[in-house]
Amino acid sequence: MTSDVEDWMEPGEYLSRIVYEGGTEPTLENLKAMHRCHVLAVPFGSLAIHCGEPIQLSLPDVYRKVVVHRRGGFCYELNGLFAWLLGALGYGVQMLSGRVRNSYTGCLGPLDDHLLLLVTVVGEGGHPWLCDVGFGNSFRSPLPLRDGLLERQENGLFQLQQAAGEGGGWQLRRYPSSSSGPTDEPGATLYTFSTRPRAWRDFEGMCCYHQTSPSSIFACKSFCSLQLPGGLVSYVGQRLIETQFTAQGDCKTTTVLAEEDIPRVLRDRFGIVLRNRLTPKDEDILPPREGP
Repeated sequence: MTSDVEDWMEPGEYLSRIVYEGGTEPTLENLKAMHRCHVLAVPFGSLAIHCGEPIQLSLPDVYRKVVVHRRGGFCYELNGLFAWLLGALGYGVQMLSGRVRNSYTGCLGPLDDHLLLLVTVVGEGGHPWLCDVGFGNSFRSPLPLRDGLLERQENGLFQLQQAAGEGGGWQLRRYPSSSSGPTDEPGATLYTFSTRPRAWRDFEGMCCYHQTSPSSIFACKSFCSLQLPGGLVSYVGQRLIETQFTAQGDCKTTTVLAEEDIPRVLRDRFGIVLRNRLTPKDEDILPPREGP
């Protein structure tokens, strides 16, 4: 894996890409603002896979794709690139490994299924903050890594729980914005994760897996999603799904798209202009093999 920073890569250009105009000092306030700007500006999804564009964990390649060509990506790309930005600005950044609960199969993915970040801020007592700009509808502002945390954000109520015992893993759950408190609903779990430090190269195998496996949403469905103030917009196959967060719950509207309309929708709703032809795909996902 090539991850060397090249001279033409500029944090300022990246900040312009995410429409961030605040300060660059490594403060908690700036971290929260950059995280929110990122999820509101950069789509999450699988479009490159269905345009015949192989994804490799090369920092210059990911920078070129996301910043220069104004595209989106999946967790290994978006959180990997965000880790570089935060490190360049003076934050302490550690990559973590997670396992996502697939919303179609209800199963957790394999080890290293997801990449997320743990960030420390100078002057905040070394307290770590969970960051994740590479997930469809997760928290918009970083979460303090605190067992039992319940935090209400614009797009839902988020809960962090640590498993009992030394070295226990963590679980992130999301309840709809209308929820008054946590429930036992199994589908609320977004993913589990460990705080054991990982390196970007550790995710190379799963980066390949998600481009080819019939148990991966990225391989089985052409999709992207973008968080919006008050909602979420998603493209899947030949559907456009618009979600509004209301006091009564998440309200969804689905529009069926003609294939020739998809490039226009991607441009107008997600700011994405593809260079190669997209092959729409919306196939069933197979449950992953049993295992740890």
